[in-house]
Amino acid sequence: MKRPVRVLVAKVGLDGHDRGAKVIATALRDAGMEVIYTGLRQTPEMVVNAALQEDADAIGISILSGAHNTVFPKVLQLMKEKQMNDVLLTGGGIIPDDDMKKLNEMGVGKLFAPGTPTAEIAAYISNWVKENRNF
Repeated sequence: MKRPVRVLVAKVGLDGHDRGAKVIATALRDAGMEVIYTGLRQTPEMVVNAALQEDADAIGISILSGAHNTVFPKVLQLMKEKQMNDVLLTGGGIIPDDDMKKLNEMGVGKLFAPGTPTAEIAAYISNWVKENRNF
């Protein structure tokens, strides 16, 4: 790869708990990735537009509010509209297993529960990008 993997980390909606997102952002940076952290209270449109502007390889959404069944499908829809078919949508937080499966079936990448080793998350993103992105 000619450049580091670029990951946009976002908090969508009114969920104000960003400690986990910051931990993941730091871990991804320490794994050699370029990380763009959008901060709190982003809309799905803001996240997708930022990912486009930053030429992100992956979007990681941290969600603890229970709005995952609204947020992920909306971001996925916007990504499809913008033809971001080679960008990974992944994330984590408090998401029940059944909901994770449904979101995966829609096209969302692997979702991570609290306590997942950060090295596992970094390896997943890195491997996905190597297999699906051309740069």
